[in-house]
Amino acid sequence: EKHITLFSSQRTTVRMWKVALPCLLVAFQCSLPLTCAFSGASPSLARLNTAASARLGDAAVGRADRTAATSLSAVKMEDPLLLRAARGEKVEYTPVWMMRQAGRHMQVYRDLVKKYPTFRERSEIAEVSTEISLQPVKAYGVDGCILFSDILTPLPGMGVEFDIKEAAGPQLKPIRTKEQIDQITIQSDWSKSMPFVKQTLGELREEVGNTATVLGFVGLPYTMATYLIEGGTSREYLEIKKMMYSSPEILHKMLEALAENIGNYANYQIESGAQVIQIFDSWAGHLAPADYDIFALPYQKMVVDAIKKKNPDVPIIIYIAKSGALLERMAKTGVDIVSLDWTVTIDEARERIGKDIGIQGNLDPAVLYGPKHIIKERAEAILKQAGGRNHVMNLGHGIEATTPEESADYFVKTVQAYKH
Repeated sequence: EKHITLFSSQRTTVRMWKVALPCLLVAFQCSLPLTCAFSGASPSLARLNTAASARLGDAAVGRADRTAATSLSAVKMEDPLLLRAARGEKVEYTPVWMMRQAGRHMQVYRDLVKKYPTFRERSEIAEVSTEISLQPVKAYGVDGCILFSDILTPLPGMGVEFDIKEAAGPQLKPIRTKEQIDQITIQSDWSKSMPFVKQTLGELREEVGNTATVLGFVGLPYTMATYLIEGGTSREYLEIKKMMYSSPEILHKMLEALAENIGNYANYQIESGAQVIQIFDSWAGHLAPADYDIFALPYQKMVVDAIKKKNPDVPIIIYIAKSGALLERMAKTGVDIVSLDWTVTIDEARERIGKDIGIQGNLDPAVLYGPKHIIKERAEAILKQAGGRNHVMNLGHGIEATTPEESADYFVKTVQAYKH
């Protein structure tokens, strides 16, 4: 009765009770204390029998295997692994996911493209976005399930239309004048302009339960501004830099509007079900340090502050491409985790930003084109440096479109099998 009272005092869901009742049955049938039914290891069902062996002993597991609740006795009645790791808690093993994990490298995704040929269809039809988001979770058992979307997705909610061409990428009508910037809407109700985001995130939470963490994401103001001003992707970012030096007040006006909208949109994702938010300032790494401090960092902080004001307990991860020179600045934004590219080591990063802030990454995605022994060697070297604390394993950039699926799977399984 005491243990049931303790368990009931926790915040439980219908899903948890569906798992809890078989756990109780196993405990009674194996003549175990009820606490054993709720002590667990990994939220990944693939490793439940191993975890149960360590806690219950081979004999108990043998008896449990002859019941209807074979593996459920080791399910952990708590938040998912990656979420706990992102909060800096001690975890059973290092969680792993991959940026761009849902997408072109998977055959099931390419098959779906034939039915839904445009990116906006795939990302804005909630049922399709949910299906795509779950594909790598089902295929690899990753610990993070990230919303299939794009950083430009919220633009129509701001009154800015865009398209994404399969070959050419994002295309927008350039915004370069004060009058155009004045037309950017400050969105107060994202549920009306982006209802599919709420539906998708809610469905993902329902689907994965506590076996994976649901991640949302947003683009940060400077990177978003590059698309609005350049009219799409760019190699040199000359148009935004021209504005930066010749009309900085116009650029600041755009960045302020974007920061307010993005902060609100991130909170909308959290209210809809996202448990962790990753913020991308992908192209801020092209800025000189002085320009970064003026045109990127203050607006990064605005977004982080907006999220933390409404959702102080939700972990935030920041990622910037080619960010080796920016680690200290990234850490100053107030985020919980800095996501590294592959140009710095974990040891170097911790020396520069301290041990209290978390780290994500940082395998070079190109390693996944190598043989299995190289993937294992490089992944385990990162895990060894990280030491199993304040670390979420990931790639140093998004997975490449031509990456073999078996290599992605081997990378994930290598991380999950590693013992600190």
